[in-house]
Amino acid sequence: MSRLRRALAVAGVLLPLAAGAADPPKQAADPSKQGWSYDLWEHLMSPFCPGRTLLDCTSSQAAELRTWIAEQEKAGVPRAEVEKELYKEFGDVILQAPKAQGFGLAAYVIPALALVAGGGLVVVFLRRQVANAPPPGPPVALADPELERRIDEEMQR
Repeated sequence: MSRLRRALAVAGVLLPLAAGAADPPKQAADPSKQGWSYDLWEHLMSPFCPGRTLLDCTSSQAAELRTWIAEQEKAGVPRAEVEKELYKEFGDVILQAPKAQGFGLAAYVIPALALVAGGGLVVVFLRRQVANAPPPGPPVALADPELERRIDEEMQR
């Protein structure tokens, strides 16, 4: 049982690391993409193009909103204040993931519970497979005694 726990612990550590390695961080090549406004465009959902980030939305309203965010950054307004203003105006629509409170907490708890339950099912299944496995039988002898003798001679060399 301790081997199985160690294997599950190692898998729990390595899988998120592997997922992070598969998605390298984006490097901004354009100097205009260095500020927090560009990062905000990437991480906010567009209230004008459902399912798209503010950066990917092609509507003129999204372009105006991106311009407004960039102007706020140039004016020295803190990012948190801009985010607060946007959330106040557009609500949960601009969030890529629900807040971890109230009903939105279910989006984080349910997958975690499903993962734990699935892991438990795998452990139960593997234990039953090991318990029900037939015992190993005696080694199978080769049919030809001469062949066995020659193999024994080769093994001794």
